[in-house]
Amino acid sequence: MRYQPDNPVIVQTDMTVLLEATGPLFEEARDFLGQFAELRKSPEFFHTYAVTPLSIWNAAAAGLPVDEIVSGLERLAKYDVPPTVIATIHDLYKRYGAVWLERDSESGCEVLVFRDAKSAKRVLADETAGPLIARRISPTRLEVARGARGRIKHALVKLGLPVDDRAGFVDGEALPFELREKTLRGCDFSLRAYQRDAAEIFYAGGTSAGGSGVIVLPCGAGKTIVGIACMHRLQQRTLILTTNITALRQWRREILDKTSLTDEDIGEYSGEVKDIRPVTLTTYQILTYKRRKNEDFLHMDLFQRHNWGLIVYDEVHLLPAPVFRAVADIQARRRLGLTATLVREDGREDEVFSLIGPKRYDRPWKQLEQQGWIAKALCVEMRIPMPEDHRVAYAMADLREKYRLAMENPYKIAVVERLLERHKEDRVLIIGQYLNQLDQLRERLGAPIITGETPNEEREALYADFKAGRIKVLIVSKVANFAVDLPDASVAIQVSGMFRSRQEESQRLGRVLRPKAGDNNAYFYSIVSRDSKDQDCARNRCLFLTEQGYRYRIVVLDEEDIEQGRLPLEHSVEPDADFLPGATDEAEMFDEGSEIGAAM
Repeated sequence: MRYQPDNPVIVQTDMTVLLEATGPLFEEARDFLGQFAELRKSPEFFHTYAVTPLSIWNAAAAGLPVDEIVSGLERLAKYDVPPTVIATIHDLYKRYGAVWLERDSESGCEVLVFRDAKSAKRVLADETAGPLIARRISPTRLEVARGARGRIKHALVKLGLPVDDRAGFVDGEALPFELREKTLRGCDFSLRAYQRDAAEIFYAGGTSAGGSGVIVLPCGAGKTIVGIACMHRLQQRTLILTTNITALRQWRREILDKTSLTDEDIGEYSGEVKDIRPVTLTTYQILTYKRRKNEDFLHMDLFQRHNWGLIVYDEVHLLPAPVFRAVADIQARRRLGLTATLVREDGREDEVFSLIGPKRYDRPWKQLEQQGWIAKALCVEMRIPMPEDHRVAYAMADLREKYRLAMENPYKIAVVERLLERHKEDRVLIIGQYLNQLDQLRERLGAPIITGETPNEEREALYADFKAGRIKVLIVSKVANFAVDLPDASVAIQVSGMFRSRQEESQRLGRVLRPKAGDNNAYFYSIVSRDSKDQDCARNRCLFLTEQGYRYRIVVLDEEDIEQGRLPLEHSVEPDADFLPGATDEAEMFDEGSEIGAAM
């Protein structure tokens, strides 16, 4: 058996890959593995990746050659790569494109075409996929039932047969417009190279090779601009789905600022306004609204009611389950997903893949940081004790209460005060989950607060004051996790979060990643209660950012540090070797005092 001691990768027969986190080849290997494998654990010395069908299919759809995957593993492996792993990678890779969907030129019907008749027979025999087939045209050609294009693609993904959709799209109403060379504020504007590349890959010359799929870029890298660039390439009526009303209005400002479109061209479809225009902006919340639990969704027909040429799903990793069902029925419309991470805490990545489309473009966070397009971020996890009475209550509490007590540790407020002293010249976001905790911070610090109960007009005014520097500290709940444009925020202090949510961690870091003048530095502090459920959650929350190349420095404070107001950041250490458990049913628990599902 070959043994290369300086190589950092160990490939195992169960399709897991261990990456040694020391040595000169670590970063190269990490960036390589991130293209086709999923990070599962990241303790100090060895990171664990899993090569999955979906990770390989996304790599294939993004154009990464299979030979490059195999040769890279062999080049970086400490021991011989097991032949079974190489064979499995080849088998998974060739499944993407082994079945495709096309439109019959004579009948106009949608037809599944298979490379081999055995796979076609398997689909016909399947209890989910079989009923979605109208008839068998030949041993390798199956006509899809009318209106079942999305459902058959999802059924086949479950069978391990990803469909390459080449059936094409209907054109929407024309919407001619231009990109500005000068913004409304008089600043020069042009697409960055990676933004242009992402839009061109999605557009694919207007052919059926493009027109659907997901573009993955870091928070702060201008995903909204990429969406606008895709709109410009298509020049067709567009529906844009956003996470909340703040994000909706941010999209509106960006479109007006960067294009020749006017107020008359852009409509808002929200709880406040029902205005449909050539570009219509809406929210996931309004689409999933219904008066009573057993009634139909009131506004889901917005997808079908107008001749859209493009539907944009902002923060597609948050796409609600009911919207997936609607997306399955509109597969003839071009679909663009924008996100910083393909991670979904509900495990529905396969639905994004089959119904929105595969990953078309991805750019590592650290690569854009090195090029100056996003800020350089220092991530610090501050582990603090709980007061003695708090520790006693924690020890006697049930599981639900343990989460609350650990995250609402009163010592966290003192640590926040010390951090604010350290960053008194910076603009700081204090981000949390529990409303009682945020209210206590508001009373102690005298800083304004934004929660799900804050009226939209007041939110916009506070965001504007923060941008202008009239306020330096802003306390925000989870409503500010997504698509809030605060370019001058350079410090984020996280006091509590949504259990083990990796996507939330990446979004919260994203609040401070807009490029900065000067040294272009940003700081992300996560304050956790030591030896508690809070620390357990923090281990999993940082997983996605670790995959992107961020290393959390660990600062351990004792009670004397807190009582005397010491903040020994200079004694921080690299992450320890704690085990990072995967998500469990505990992660699905929602405390009544947290702002899960806050108004969007």
